Amino acid sequence: MRHLLAAAVLLTVLASCGQGQGAGTPGAQPTAVAGADKLVACPPTESRPPVSNGLPDITLPCLGSGPDVRLADLRGPLVINVWAQWCPPCRDEAPYLAELQKKAAGKLQILGIDYADPRPELAVKFARDRELNFPHLVDSEKLVRKTFKVGGPPVTVFVDKDGKFTLHNGVLTSQEQLEQLVRERLGVEL
Repeated sequence: MRHLLAAAVLLTVLASCGQGQGAGTPGAQPTAVAGADKLVACPPTESRPPVSNGLPDITLPCLGSGPDVRLADLRGPLVINVWAQWCPPCRDEAPYLAELQKKAAGKLQILGIDYADPRPELAVKFARDRELNFPHLVDSEKLVRKTFKVGGPPVTVFVDKDGKFTLHNGVLTSQEQLEQLVRERLGVEL
């Protein structure tokens, strides 16, 4: 009986390891952050097989409410923006992404990835203050670094209807530039 009790305690301790903000396991839920429930929820996605030259088979937790999202399940037209609240260029380009969300409603989806961010409460504040009214995921372990060639944020990913993607590394410098990239890479007119 004592062995069973010790095993139960050990399992409870092990199960709690890695829990909390940005847990080390892919797909682990961050701790609840004040205001996160005010962000756009991550929608459930249909499970699909990964595609060649497509998004990585990585699952990330939602910054707000909603389920974890497996990137390989996503298809476009979709714009993914890799950002962090501590990144000055991310602050500069945020208004262009907010405007794109307004203009593109029904034409394409937008998804944010809060990248390597040690302060989830500031990430939530950043997204809310800048009216980034689209779902955001959390990549505290830099799981997208290699696939998206992230030296540091921002990186913008354009995903076509077949799930294949192209990258724009660096800051977006204008609304016109972003809309031109959407036109060229996704064939979406705004």
